[in-house]
Amino acid sequence: MNYLAHAFLAGPVSSDRVGGIAGDFVRGPLDPLPPGIGPLLGAGLVLHRRIDAYADIHPAFKRSRARVSAQRRRVGGIMVDLFYDHFLAVHWTELAKDLPGESELECFTANTYRLIATHSEPLPPAFREVFARMAAQDWLASYRDPASVALALDRIGEYRLRQPNQLKGAGEELLANYAGFEEDFMEFLPDALRLAGAIQLGRNFLDGDKV
Repeated sequence: MNYLAHAFLAGPVSSDRVGGIAGDFVRGPLDPLPPGIGPLLGAGLVLHRRIDAYADIHPAFKRSRARVSAQRRRVGGIMVDLFYDHFLAVHWTELAKDLPGESELECFTANTYRLIATHSEPLPPAFREVFARMAAQDWLASYRDPASVALALDRIGEYRLRQPNQLKGAGEELLANYAGFEEDFMEFLPDALRLAGAIQLGRNFLDGDKV
């Protein structure tokens, strides 16, 4: 899952949403928690990882990865993560209709950036460097545009992967099999929501840790 999907699946608990966005910037084991990571943010990071692990074994997500061309199959998971953020943004009004005050995508993204900026626990240093650009350019809402997804994939390939860049031009695959990826996403999301809810029901949070 990519940033928007993780934030959405995290629900209204602020530390879960922050952990969902920042999760890719924390490496290594979470038990014990890395120095500087508090228990609430740590729980959000654990949720992030459990959602990622679930996606890897879900039939719809696996089917999406299989739709990726053979020459890009090695980076198919990255591509599908971004493609699913696109479909979540496109269908936001329908999928987020029950979110109080956040049924509009731009309201949700603004709230999410606010939560991150005002979060009481220290954030991973690598994430702090990225967050300013994320908020200023509203990356989360930008995924609604296929061109922005394509640009994000190009940049990931350029800055995060070893050469040759297998992600360059990968956005074209979203448009080439749009209906198939969309169908997979719509099958996957309800199951992922149930998983996230079940994980959160098993935990106790401090009073007031709400959006």
